[in-house]
Amino acid sequence: MLTHRSRLLIIGAVLTLALAATLLINTPEATRTVDEVMEDPESLEGRQIAIRGEVLDGSIDNTTSTFILHGVDQQIIIDFSDASVSNGLDDNRTVYAEGILVEKNGNWVFEADIIKTSCPSKYEEASEE
Repeated sequence: MLTHRSRLLIIGAVLTLALAATLLINTPEATRTVDEVMEDPESLEGRQIAIRGEVLDGSIDNTTSTFILHGVDQQIIIDFSDASVSNGLDDNRTVYAEGILVEKNGNWVFEADIIKTSCPSKYEEASEE
């Protein structure tokens, strides 16, 4: 028969293995830039991914719940109609979004589930009056 100590060690080992397996199975993908996503969007279509970029100035449309996120060379339409959006979504802000990339009417659209914005820099120049 197993002693009390042996049983505790076996239970601890099983729990440790289960936790390790969970971490390995649910390892999140790295966040991609807009340019990385748009290099080969077909390979990412329909997958849950994370993307980051900057909101294109003047592109936020609250009636359609969309905006354009741009990188250095590329841009993509973000649909935030079903997303949880943090405060501060505004022009020229860096945005992190999680969701699914889909093709609609020949355009790539990122259907976001979560949108997080960066904090505005406390070092921005104060506007002169």
